[in-house]
Amino acid sequence: MKVTVKILRYDPEKDQRPHYQTYQVDAEPTDWVLDLLERIKGDQDGSLSFRRSCAHGICGSDAMRINGMNRLACKTLLQDLHSHTIVVEPLLGLPIIKDLVVDMEPFFDHYKSVMPYLVNDEQAPMRERLQSPAERERFDDTTKCILCAACTTSCPSFWANGDYIGPAAIVNAHRFIFDSRDRASSERLRILNGQFGVFRCHTIFNCTQACPREIQITKAIGEVKKAIATGNLD
Repeated sequence: MKVTVKILRYDPEKDQRPHYQTYQVDAEPTDWVLDLLERIKGDQDGSLSFRRSCAHGICGSDAMRINGMNRLACKTLLQDLHSHTIVVEPLLGLPIIKDLVVDMEPFFDHYKSVMPYLVNDEQAPMRERLQSPAERERFDDTTKCILCAACTTSCPSFWANGDYIGPAAIVNAHRFIFDSRDRASSERLRILNGQFGVFRCHTIFNCTQACPREIQITKAIGEVKKAIATGNLD
C-alpha cells in the first residue's frame, strides 16, 4: 500500500522555523514507523535526521510524536495507527537540534539531579546485599524505565515550565527511594519536595499513557507524594 508520511522538518542552518514535508512511501501493514523513516532516508531524502539504535524498544532513542502521541517508532505498527497518513514530529518541550532530533540534555540534567544510583555507605557484606522477593517487588515496576523521555515530554506541566523535574526523573527516584538496600531516600525526597519537584504533577495521566514500557507512572508519582507528606516509605 502507499502511505503518506508527513514529517516536521527543521535544519537550523537554513530554516527560520520548522515546516512539514510530505513523502509517499510503499509499505506493508506490518511495517514499523521506523521502517518508513529508514526507507525515506535511504531512498528519498538522505538529509532527514532522527535517532535510532537497537530498533527493539529497549534503547528508547527513537521516541517521537506519531499521529499526535508520543511513541517509539520501532514499536509502532502501521496497522495499529489505522491511517494511511502518518504525521511524525519531534518530542515537545525540548529544543530541536535537527528534524526529529531533540536536545536531551535538559531531560538528563533532571534525571541526574535525583541521584539515580544506589547509595549505601554501610560496611559491605561478604556477598551481595540481600533482598526478599517482596522488597524487590516494591519497586519492580519503576526499574523498567528506558529513559526515552516519552513520559516527560507528554506532560503539560513540563511544557509549561521546563524546570519541572518531570515524570521520568520521579520514576527513577522512586526506584531507589523504595529500595530496601538504599540509604539516601530522605535526600531524594527532599529534592523532589522542591519548587519544581513532584508536586508540580497534576495527575493528568499523559505520562502513563505515553510510556512504551507500560510503567504505572502516575501511581509511582502518587507514592512519592505520599512518602513526602507522611514520611512513610511503606
